[in-house]
Amino acid sequence: MIALSYATLWLAAPALVFGKQRWLPTARLAMLACLTTTLVAPVALLADLHQPLRFWHFYAYATSSSWMSIGSLLLPLYVVGVLLLAWLAWRPALQASRQAPGLAGLAARLLAFGAAPTPRAALVLVGLGTLALSTGIMLYTGAELAVVKARPLWNTVWLPPMLVATGFIAAAGLTLVLNRVSGLRDQATIGQMLRVLLGACLVAGLVAGSWFLDGINANVGSVAAALDSVRASPAWRSTALWGGLTGVALFGAVLFLLTRPAARRPALFTWAWVLGLVAIHMGWMFRWVVLMDVQHVARNSAGFHHYGIPAGSSGILGIVGTFGLWLAAALVIDLLIPWRQARQGGSAADVSLSDSSDSPAQSDAQRAAHNMEGAPRHG
Repeated sequence: MIALSYATLWLAAPALVFGKQRWLPTARLAMLACLTTTLVAPVALLADLHQPLRFWHFYAYATSSSWMSIGSLLLPLYVVGVLLLAWLAWRPALQASRQAPGLAGLAARLLAFGAAPTPRAALVLVGLGTLALSTGIMLYTGAELAVVKARPLWNTVWLPPMLVATGFIAAAGLTLVLNRVSGLRDQATIGQMLRVLLGACLVAGLVAGSWFLDGINANVGSVAAALDSVRASPAWRSTALWGGLTGVALFGAVLFLLTRPAARRPALFTWAWVLGLVAIHMGWMFRWVVLMDVQHVARNSAGFHHYGIPAGSSGILGIVGTFGLWLAAALVIDLLIPWRQARQGGSAADVSLSDSSDSPAQSDAQRAAHNMEGAPRHG
């Protein structure tokens, strides 16, 4: 969830922060993904503390040498930044929806906070600040693992960049899936996310290759120790092999789609959401192999312990519950917030304009469906 949060924030940044109009349809989907994962990630993180009511100890006993302590300061600031950025992007649409009937109109009246235009400069400043904080989130989430010397597989400089690269793979995949299930089905978004997928897969492949070469060419060091530790763990190797093959297959499929003749791409792009699911799976698998399945591997100065995922709240039920919480957050926002009309600042009058300039690749039918009054169509 944390990787999806910061990566989708960067996918929304070209339009919302840097003014790239062609990225606006993508930014709308990415901002929805960013806010929902940002809301859910800290909840899951607190639950994983096992004694969540003691979270205040992070602040009462702050330790500057602890990456977890640094993260406890960065994370609340980042959450506030994402909330402000989403509100600034959605505010013109909220102002335009204040007269809507039902709960959507009530939410718009409560959240619009007046009729004054939303300054573009405010959105840019908040966006830049939140991007800076997201860079800190990337660093802390990787570094708090990389400093653990008891796990040679974690104790390497290659882990943080690999977490970021696979985070962008999963974020692009989630955007593709949301583009499909939301009914937007924007062709420009599909092309943009496939190119992001291709680049992120290349970066992940380069990092993984360098990681592996670092291990086989060194007799000492954390990477060499990590490779030595997994030689006696067929369970870990089989899961890691599955994740690696999935990444190679994903890269090949994305490259195939992007190299097809322009006339064939629209028909092929309708299936890009399937690659989105595979991309989410790949991001998940890397984290599962590194963070969870690694428990099949003996730690330094510790014996082997078989790992089996429990069925309760600390295992399968916790995974399902976290996904259910994210889905509930996405549905509530979809019902109450006009996120499909997110703008780069401005006023309510801007929302009434045609969105045809947002995506030149949209068909007339797509524009008509997008501008239709009433409840959004799902499916």
